[in-house]
Amino acid sequence: MRISGPQATQIAAKILRLHGELKAWTATRADLTDHDNTQVVDETIVTYFAAPKSYTAEDVIEISCHGAPIILRHCLDRAVRAGARLAEPGEFTLRAYLNGRIDLPRAEAVRDLIEATTLYQARIAAQQTQGSVSRLIAPIKTQLLELIGLLEAGIDFAEDDISVAPASEILRRLEPVIDQITKLIGTFRYGNLVRGGFSLAIVGQPNVGKSSLFNCLLARNRAIVTEIPGTTRDLVSETVDFAGIPVRLVDTAGIRETGELVERLGIERSYEAMADADLTIVVVDGDRSLVETARCQGNTLVVANKCDLPGFQSLAGEIPVSALTGQGIEALKESAINLLAPGGENHGGFITSLRHENLLREAAGMLEKARGAVNAALPHELLLLDLYCALQPLDAITGVTTADDILNRIFSTFCIGK
Repeated sequence: MRISGPQATQIAAKILRLHGELKAWTATRADLTDHDNTQVVDETIVTYFAAPKSYTAEDVIEISCHGAPIILRHCLDRAVRAGARLAEPGEFTLRAYLNGRIDLPRAEAVRDLIEATTLYQARIAAQQTQGSVSRLIAPIKTQLLELIGLLEAGIDFAEDDISVAPASEILRRLEPVIDQITKLIGTFRYGNLVRGGFSLAIVGQPNVGKSSLFNCLLARNRAIVTEIPGTTRDLVSETVDFAGIPVRLVDTAGIRETGELVERLGIERSYEAMADADLTIVVVDGDRSLVETARCQGNTLVVANKCDLPGFQSLAGEIPVSALTGQGIEALKESAINLLAPGGENHGGFITSLRHENLLREAAGMLEKARGAVNAALPHELLLLDLYCALQPLDAITGVTTADDILNRIFSTFCIGK
C-alpha cells in the first residue's frame, strides 16, 4: 500500500509499530496492528521515500504486507481512519506530473506500461516513461523557437538598421522543422500497432489448411484439424504476438456453398470476421476465387499453403508457407506488419499516442500556413502568428499548455494506486 503527501510518515506511525527508526531510502520492519493498536495483525516491511526524489515528488510511504486480501483491506482501512484518503484513479502519476517530477508523455507512458501484454510493448513504454517522446520533440521545438526569436528580433530592432531575415533564410530554417514533424507523424502508423496490436482473420475454402495455419501461428493445437470439410463451424480466436506486437488471430469456417444450417451460419460469421479484421489472410490451395472478395474488404495477404508438398506452385504476390513444417511463417508475420505499417521498425523513434499524432498534425498544418505566408511575402507579424500557433500543440504534448479537461481525460483511465 502506498501513501503520498506531507503527512505520510505521521499516518504510517499511527498504524504501524516500527522495529527501528524510519529512515529515508531504507526498508524497516514494522508490525501492522489492529484498530485498538494492541494486537499484531501482520509483519510488514515499510519503505520511506523522501521528497522531492520520490515518485510523486512528495513524501511517500510504501507498506509491503503479506498478500491476503483481508490484510490489505485492513491496512487500507487503518490508513484512512488515521487521516489518509483513497487515491483517485491515476492520482499518484498526476501528482508526479503536477509536481514537475515527470512530463505529460512520460505520465501517459505509465498507463501503456501497465497495460502492456508483450515484452516489446513494455520496453517501448519504459523508454517513453524515461522521456523518449519528449526527446524526439525537443529539437523540433528548439528550431522553431530559434526561428521565432529571429523574426521577433527583426521586428523589435527594425528601426535600428538590423536587417530582417530574408525569405530564403526563413524557408531554410522552416523546411527542416516541417520535414521532422512530417516524419514523426509518419511513425504513428507503426507506433499505433505496437500500442494496440491488430486483428487478423484467416479465411479460405474448406481443407486448405486455415486451422493448421492458425495452430502454427499460435504454436499450439487450439483449433480442431481433420480431413473432413467443414470441421470449423464457429470463430476461434486467440492472441499471439508478431515481433512483440499483439495480434488477435481469428480462425473461421471454410467458405463454400452449403445447405447445412449450422455450417451456413458459421460461414456468415466468416464474412463478418473478414470485414471486421484489420488484416485478412486468404489461405489458398489451388482455388483462388475468394481472393478478390477478401481484397474488397480491406488489407489482404494471400498465403499459398502446403509448400512442403511435391509439385507445389504459387502465384506472384502470394506467400508460400507450410503450416505443417513452419516454413514461411516468419516471412508471413513480417509481411503482415509491413503491410499495415511499412518500414515501421526502421524509424529512429516513434509515437504511439493518437493524442500526440493529432497535435503534431495540427502543428504541421500551421507550419504549412507559415510557409505559404513566406511565399506570399506577408508581414512577419502575420507569419509569427502561424509559428506561435504551431508551437502551442507541441507544448501541449509535453504538458506546458495542456487544458484541465485533457489532464482529466488522460488520468481518469488509470487504475487506483497508479
